[in-house]
Amino acid sequence: MAVINNIMDIVAPPVALITLFFFLPPFCLYKFTHYILYSLFPENMTNKVVLITGASSGLGEHLAYEYAKRGAILVLVARRVKSLNEVAMRCREIGSPSVLVVPSDVSKPDDCQRFIDTTIANFGRLDHLVNNAGIERICLVEEITDMTNLKAVMDVNFWGSVYPTYYAIPHLKESRGRIVVMSSIAGYTFIPRMTFYSASKGALISFYDTLRMEFGSEIAITIIAPGVIESEMAKGKVFTPQGKMEVDHELRDAMLGLVPVQPVKDFAKIVVSRVCSGARYIIEPKWWYGVYFHRVLLPEIVDYWQRKLYSLSPQAPATISLTKKMLGYLPVKSLLYTRSMQSPEIKRE
Repeated sequence: MAVINNIMDIVAPPVALITLFFFLPPFCLYKFTHYILYSLFPENMTNKVVLITGASSGLGEHLAYEYAKRGAILVLVARRVKSLNEVAMRCREIGSPSVLVVPSDVSKPDDCQRFIDTTIANFGRLDHLVNNAGIERICLVEEITDMTNLKAVMDVNFWGSVYPTYYAIPHLKESRGRIVVMSSIAGYTFIPRMTFYSASKGALISFYDTLRMEFGSEIAITIIAPGVIESEMAKGKVFTPQGKMEVDHELRDAMLGLVPVQPVKDFAKIVVSRVCSGARYIIEPKWWYGVYFHRVLLPEIVDYWQRKLYSLSPQAPATISLTKKMLGYLPVKSLLYTRSMQSPEIKRE
């Protein structure tokens, strides 16, 4: 067996390069043709049933509005009943023929089965399952006082997508529908103090890429990796090392630094447009592709500068990091951050 592996070590690299040389041009032509056709003839969402988790605010809310404009029937899922009803009312006003509100906790499998069953009982089908619910956790591993406090991040970000997917599979196969997964650029590139968040988002990417192979053409899958968008997370809503939800603008500023924040309305519009055009992957804004390729090709350099920028030591809190100082030195905060991010008012769970 060792001999075979040694031979493969020699043979495989040149074979891979030759294969790439021959197959890349026709593949690029195929992708270009696919893009043009689906751009000209996107999926018609009129009266199709779309279930969105985390729909009470932020990205989930605006994804609901974009689907509503396309005439989709909506099922909105989150824990906050009042906020969900407000979003539902707006969706009806802008074009959705029917909106069902199902207050649920995606980290609980029984709740997930219930809102999938309720969708089928009310509408008889499910066309798009949009797994959007997520929470963020920012700290160094050394700062954690109780590791079990981090369980919620994986419960919501990973299992909160897997549970609904599991119960929705037979219905999505019947409609030849689509699963839309909200991962993060943090699932591809690794950001200090976001260990568990990055792990949960990376797990989503691996899970749904593997699931795509299992489904083949029966169920389409779109994996979305946002950069930094206007959301409750970007407004400073995070879990503390003690497992409590708090609003911390200072920590938010330290983590974002000079990274521009994309308005959530713009992002949601791009996402729904590209989902309906059959996209398999969406990284937005597109300049994050450059960050990803640097992380793959120049990992040591990226690691070095991230350590410099984020002051990676429990004795050096994030609020005195170089990223935070740079934001303070340059009068650009109003240009980089949206107006709503300046407000301390954030909807509570």
